[in-house]
Amino acid sequence: MKILLIGASGNIGRAIAAELSGRHEIIAAGRHHGDVRVDIEDEQSIADMYQQLPRLDAVAVATGGRNGHVGPLAEMNAERYRVGLDSKLMGQVNLVLRGLDKLADGGSFTLVGGAWQPQAIVPLLSNVYMANAALEGFVNAAAVELSRRLRINLVSPLLLAESEAEYGPLFRGVPLVEARQVARAYSLSIEGAQTGQTYRLGRLD
Repeated sequence: MKILLIGASGNIGRAIAAELSGRHEIIAAGRHHGDVRVDIEDEQSIADMYQQLPRLDAVAVATGGRNGHVGPLAEMNAERYRVGLDSKLMGQVNLVLRGLDKLADGGSFTLVGGAWQPQAIVPLLSNVYMANAALEGFVNAAAVELSRRLRINLVSPLLLAESEAEYGPLFRGVPLVEARQVARAYSLSIEGAQTGQTYRLGRLD
């Protein structure tokens, strides 16, 4: 397969590349690194990226951009909520919408979510949880309408072990998930047959 990997230079992206590169051709994309450049918050940048690429068999997204604004609910406003909505949510939605015509029949999209399940909710992250929940809703709905046997799934890890030093204080007690485990979920999404699925890693229930 010819797989576009967006966010290839991050912890999850590197693990996905290691998991898949022996079996498939990986085209790495990122804001500052990769075979092609893309800013997922800029719809024109997404369109320009796809114009440079050949026909694809899969698009795997391993970055949520800025993910979301971190702060107490009492200090949130519409502008701060738009951080996660414009970046993690709409960035990935636009990657799908702009990429529909670039995927070969039977191709797949794999998006990246994150913690939002009720057992793992912690303070300060309402923007992040909102974007993650919306991504799951989008994947569920899009799977029903995709044509040409196209598929779409969501990989949704809790706290990445490789990111514990940076984000651990926000997620006390949340199970750690290694990047290589997350990469295997991408393999299941890309090389499998399911669609409309959310692959949760590090579940508390």
